[in-house]
Amino acid sequence: MPDSKQWPLPPGLRTSRSEFGIEIILVLAFLHYWIGVSIDHAREIMRFFTGLELSKSQADSLLSQLAADWNEQYDTIAEIIALQMIVYIDRVPAKRVGWKVGKRSCYTWAFSTALHVLFRCGVGRGKEQVEKVLGLFFTGIGVTDDYGAYTNLFGQHQLCWAHLIRKAIKLALQHPDEKHYAAFLDDLCDLYQQAVRYQKDRRLSVGRKEKVCELQERIRSLCTRHGETIDENATPDHEATFIRLQNELVDNLACLFVFVEHPQVEPTNNRSERTVRREAEIRKGGRTSKTPSGAQRRGVIMTVLASLRTRFPRFTLDHLLSEVQQWCAEGRSIFESELAELRKAAAPPSGQSIPIPSG
Repeated sequence: MPDSKQWPLPPGLRTSRSEFGIEIILVLAFLHYWIGVSIDHAREIMRFFTGLELSKSQADSLLSQLAADWNEQYDTIAEIIALQMIVYIDRVPAKRVGWKVGKRSCYTWAFSTALHVLFRCGVGRGKEQVEKVLGLFFTGIGVTDDYGAYTNLFGQHQLCWAHLIRKAIKLALQHPDEKHYAAFLDDLCDLYQQAVRYQKDRRLSVGRKEKVCELQERIRSLCTRHGETIDENATPDHEATFIRLQNELVDNLACLFVFVEHPQVEPTNNRSERTVRREAEIRKGGRTSKTPSGAQRRGVIMTVLASLRTRFPRFTLDHLLSEVQQWCAEGRSIFESELAELRKAAAPPSGQSIPIPSG
């Protein structure tokens, strides 16, 4: 501006209060959150390769500033995920990683789609964590493990077949003398493979529901011990586990073959499991956020990084820096553009109003 008394910002600087370019902040965030090294080690790496001396307070402040900058993107990604038809959900439990904020045991939740990932870090284990992202009435398809908090949260629910088959594998391996466990495992895997063939069969443009009914009937026939009484004092533990597995299969028939009726759905939750694996490794190493604000900061930065990772053929600083600088040039991010398109597609045609329920 001609009358301005302030110097224009040099290219790459975030604000007039920051003496570091955006590339420095992105490298620091990548090292600390994506790679999982401590802030002290990240500072050492940057000093070794660049000669840049960052104090710990400076590094911490830069990460907090980045999380504040990206908080709007975090909310945008959350809204995009809530508008999707298929969402994959997993969590890293505290018992596996020994993570606490204060005295409270915490979880990390991951919500994934083909292009978006959302992390909720340092939160509880209840179904309210899902409701905060997807809302109370999510009409799409949720793909999860068998954790009880997911019950009745989705329009349709696909249980992860990898979890079910692992339970059968564990029984067969731990009790090789019980031949019926191995036979059950073989039959269950055969049934699953047939379901996958149905899913991939493009000729089944119609008739998928009939195939689902066929598979469900095969589950009923396979699980001959469904509903059998378990005597805590008399039934061996492995037999009780076998009965519970059969009960789980039969009692959740509606959640086993959603992927056959809707071929775009994956039959396992491996997408979200891969997403949280890095977080689990970081937690096991004790590199956790110890405060609510630190956990929130981790969730925001990891969400944006992970959602951008899906867009690049290679996750490099050049790609990341180019994308973030483009946001500044265009005045909005790629996520805000995607959300605008989703809202536009969901809006009623011009001249029509959305009916408001009476009462």
